[in-house]
Amino acid sequence: MGLLKRVAAKLTGSDELPAGFGGRLEAQERVLAIAAVAGGGHVVATSYGVWLPGDAPRRVGWHLISKAVWRDGAIVLVEASEAGDMGGAVLLVDLPPRRLRLAEPGRVPQIVQERVTGSIRFRHHRDLPGGGAWFLQRKVPGQDGTVLQVRADPGTDPALVRRLAADVARQLPL
Repeated sequence: MGLLKRVAAKLTGSDELPAGFGGRLEAQERVLAIAAVAGGGHVVATSYGVWLPGDAPRRVGWHLISKAVWRDGAIVLVEASEAGDMGGAVLLVDLPPRRLRLAEPGRVPQIVQERVTGSIRFRHHRDLPGGGAWFLQRKVPGQDGTVLQVRADPGTDPALVRRLAADVARQLPL
C-alpha cells in the first residue's frame, strides 16, 4: 500500500482486509481496525462487529459481546448466544471467554470497547431469587431500533427469568 493510502487509512480509521481473510463483509460494513493475532490470523473490527480468526472467520455483532477486556497484550471477549425469544425479549447465555493475544493491537482494543459500550442504550439489573438478571436495550448494527436482551445471573431460576422477560417486553416500545 502506498504511503498516501496508508496515511489516509489511519486518518479515516479504515484499513484494507488482510491477505487471506476468509470472511465476507456486508455491503455497508466498514473496516475500523485490524490486529494480527500472535500465532496467526487477524481480529478485524468493523462497523457491524468483530471478526474472529479461525478456519472459517466469523463476525460477532457488537450487540452479542457481553464483555471485552484488554489486559497484558490480549483481548478477552465473552460472546453471548441467543438462547430463545420471549415475546420480543431475547434471552442470552454467555459462552466461555475467548482470549486473543494481539501482536500489534493498534486501535482494536479501543474500537471494541467503544462499539460494545456504544451498542447499549439502556441497562438495568434486577435482583431475583437465587441471583438476578440483566435487562439491556441494545442497538443491532445495520438495523433500525433496539432489541431487548435478558441475561440471567448464574443460579437464577430460568423459568422466572423467561416470565419476567416476556412481561417486560410487552411493556416496552422497541
